[in-house]
Amino acid sequence: MVAPVRTMLLWCPDWPVIAADIVEGVPATGPVAVLHANRVVACSASARAEGVRRGLRKREAQSRCPRLTVVDHDPGRDVRAFEPVIAAVEEVVAGVEVIRAGACAVAARGPTRYFGGEERAAERIVEQVAQTCEVESQIGIADGVFAAGLAARSGRIVPAGATREFLAGLPVEALGRPPLTDLLRRLGLRTLGDFAALPAGDVLARFGFDGTLAHRLAGGGDHRPLAVRRPPPDLAVTETYDDDPLDRVDAAAFAARTLAERLHDTLAGHALACTRLAIEAVTAHGQELRRVWRHDGLLTAAAIADRVRWQLDGWLTGTSRRPGSGRVGPARPTAGIIRLRLVPEGVLAHVGLQPGLWGETGEERDRAHRALSRVQGILGPESVLTAVLGGGRSPVDQARLVPWGDERTPATAGPVVGPASGARAGPGAAGAAAGGRPRRRRGTGPGDRPAGGQRRAGPAGDGHRRRGSGRDRQLVRPVAGRRALVGPGRGPAPGPVPGVPRRRYGAAALPGRRPVVGGSRL
Repeated sequence: MVAPVRTMLLWCPDWPVIAADIVEGVPATGPVAVLHANRVVACSASARAEGVRRGLRKREAQSRCPRLTVVDHDPGRDVRAFEPVIAAVEEVVAGVEVIRAGACAVAARGPTRYFGGEERAAERIVEQVAQTCEVESQIGIADGVFAAGLAARSGRIVPAGATREFLAGLPVEALGRPPLTDLLRRLGLRTLGDFAALPAGDVLARFGFDGTLAHRLAGGGDHRPLAVRRPPPDLAVTETYDDDPLDRVDAAAFAARTLAERLHDTLAGHALACTRLAIEAVTAHGQELRRVWRHDGLLTAAAIADRVRWQLDGWLTGTSRRPGSGRVGPARPTAGIIRLRLVPEGVLAHVGLQPGLWGETGEERDRAHRALSRVQGILGPESVLTAVLGGGRSPVDQARLVPWGDERTPATAGPVVGPASGARAGPGAAGAAAGGRPRRRRGTGPGDRPAGGQRRAGPAGDGHRRRGSGRDRQLVRPVAGRRALVGPGRGPAPGPVPGVPRRRYGAAALPGRRPVVGGSRL
């Protein structure tokens, strides 16, 4: 369980009604009810005086108060209207956490020590909100966010260490869990003290995780630490030149480079990139100059330095005035620049700004290529290898190493061309696959009979034939859809292609290949 932190919570009563008054102009002093799913979720003090309560249906609420003004619930409207209140609180204290629209919390330790007490700090915050936003608010202080929220409804400051006793007398409806509250009521548990007295193990077994969390809150605990809202970091960089004002272009160029590198390092530390840059300058006579530069891509340190140098050059030399053109450009500053400020007005998250293995982003590829090419020149092309993925059954077969600088084309598996089902590859298959050109021996053309053997059936009746005699005797296996071709050291060759006319001497033209010749002469 997380130890509760002394918390100060600001609560604005009936905030959905107040937000409707701020945004839409609905008078919050009259009877107003905010509805969601045809039920009342918030109502004004005048409507409560007429008997309107949360949870009532629209028809019943209007029957109790005929003059009731009905407003639809809009969470976006409530959040937008609450933003000025948060800003007003942040002007007094730091580290504000928004609980919901209409409530925010802050750790009480800092404001208490700064203003000299919890009561003085609470009065100062309430006064700040009232003066800035003209909104009524109340503050409660207790150990933990849950207890501070209940204390804020009565504007109470619970002493440190007495939070459990404060919660013990409150009804179980304060948990804000209607199903659990109804079950606890039927079990005879009326207050938070009765619920907190139950053993934690029994509560987990009977009510589950949500019941365990409610049991922890009822006992004065807290389920998480306070998550404060941190203000955005100040990314602007500033440099002063009181002793030596910038009145020369060379001095301005040096200052621009130094300031640009500082800005780039600051953005890189937050993993940000700049797309719109504001350049601000103040002269010794109090003259203020400002220009905004926009870039379609990401501004690097060199790009920022160039734009700052260009702008300072334009301010110091007045290059916009063209001699003989009749146009009068802006006058030069009456004194040197004593303060220069760069403000990144447009930033975006860019993880690519992290430096690579070989240095600055964008340059590592060229630097690596030059270094590895030099190693190859000293030790040979096979000294530096890079992996290329291709086809294969295992990870070892899928990766192959090629020398650095060679074409890294992945090896894709092509269509498998082999013997028909049940047939074994012939001895010439490797030669055909290696690029050898199959050819027919004499007497093996279409319609010819074997010149030295008889046609026999193979062991499995698959049409095997033996040709010739002696050492030229070879086994011929017909491939499905093709004619069997033989030759010394040759494997089966492609047969006639449908739609392609036969040529002289039994040559068949294949698309993208040289003709396969079946005769002994070309």
